[in-house]
Amino acid sequence: MRKITTFIALAVLSFSSIGCDRFLDIQPEGKIIPTSVEDYRKVLTSAYAKYPIHKSLTALRTDEVSLDENVSDFIAYREIAMWKDSNTDQATTEFPWVGFYSVIFYLNQIINEGSKTMKDSPEKQQILAEAYALRAYSYFDMVNLYGKPYNSATASTDRGVPITLEIDLEQVLKPSSVQEVYNQIHADMEQAEELMIEEQQPSGIHYRFSKIALKALQARAALYQSDWNGALNFSNQVLAVKGQLSNLNTSTTAPNHYASVESIMALDNALNTNVQNVSFATPELLSKYNTATDKRFALYFEKNGSKYKVIKGGSSDFKVSFRTAEMYFIKSEALVKLNRLNEAKETLLTVLKNRYSTEGYLAVQNTINPMNTSDFMNFLMDERFREFALEGQRWSDLRRANQKKITHTINGIDYILQQNDVRYTIEFPRSAKKNNPFL
Repeated sequence: MRKITTFIALAVLSFSSIGCDRFLDIQPEGKIIPTSVEDYRKVLTSAYAKYPIHKSLTALRTDEVSLDENVSDFIAYREIAMWKDSNTDQATTEFPWVGFYSVIFYLNQIINEGSKTMKDSPEKQQILAEAYALRAYSYFDMVNLYGKPYNSATASTDRGVPITLEIDLEQVLKPSSVQEVYNQIHADMEQAEELMIEEQQPSGIHYRFSKIALKALQARAALYQSDWNGALNFSNQVLAVKGQLSNLNTSTTAPNHYASVESIMALDNALNTNVQNVSFATPELLSKYNTATDKRFALYFEKNGSKYKVIKGGSSDFKVSFRTAEMYFIKSEALVKLNRLNEAKETLLTVLKNRYSTEGYLAVQNTINPMNTSDFMNFLMDERFREFALEGQRWSDLRRANQKKITHTINGIDYILQQNDVRYTIEFPRSAKKNNPFL
């Protein structure tokens, strides 16, 4: 483990991307330790800037995209699409590991050292709150990449990811259980909630956590843990403050655009340029849309020969972590599980009125109204597929729902992810295991 922690330290201490190279956790000659709120805001900005671009990679494992075999980057992604986590091809892009722990290293420094050296002020409170929230988000994303989906009956024995809360390059990290990781996530979210000052971050810097973004994370965590009362409570708290939806009958701004009225937090590059260029939307995904009445289709996809490219990503304008529509979807699903079917339908229809033409909405409304619980739940998940396509949510939705069978055809060969396949949990990256025999 010492090799990997040393590598993390070197990566973190460079602070190269935001111009924080003069800040180190050790003070050699000519260097200074961050002490002021201005210093630690720069450290925190570095943590945000280095947040891993991993959600694009999960899309390659889903039923959302197929690979374009004729582009040069094909070799870097084909084994991901084969669900070949051993990555025998050295050219294969690895899922991030050191990147997450680099970010966590920054955050531990802020929490452990900044809390002591920064002078008391509202700015200090906000910086600490964001550090706790971002650490919670980091562990949440990691455990949902590398741990089994949360199951209250097995979470205490299911393998999660290592937890490190200290700045100690000598510590040997071993995986904690999924339950232990979630316990840490909740502990960090509670600390963030106590300290957070900013209700919402201004557009342009809303890659940062705020009270509303934190509530959105709490709602998503509750959803993934099947805590239906919690999911309902937190989603309602978000919607009480920010319930705006983009009406696609009058707006041509994609709902996942950072400038959309729906944007709550815009940190994640959910579909980066490389993955966008190497993929097409699958026929299965495209078939889910009514191209005549669903206003999302033209904003999400663009015809390219006989296929369609996904255009709701590929630049920093489409960074998205949380948006309003997700809170309506979480609320609707929670209401279904709490046997409040009519309220669940009304909640979902609130979104769909802003997604379909007038004629299309009436047809959807007439389809939904007579549905029983089972049929509506299936429809809700199909709508999640449509709404959040290529926003980094599909892999987690598949994992926590039916873990269905998926087939990818690559170079004329069918590769199959069987229903409930063990590969619905991603292996620790090869480089991580090489540097730490305890993983």
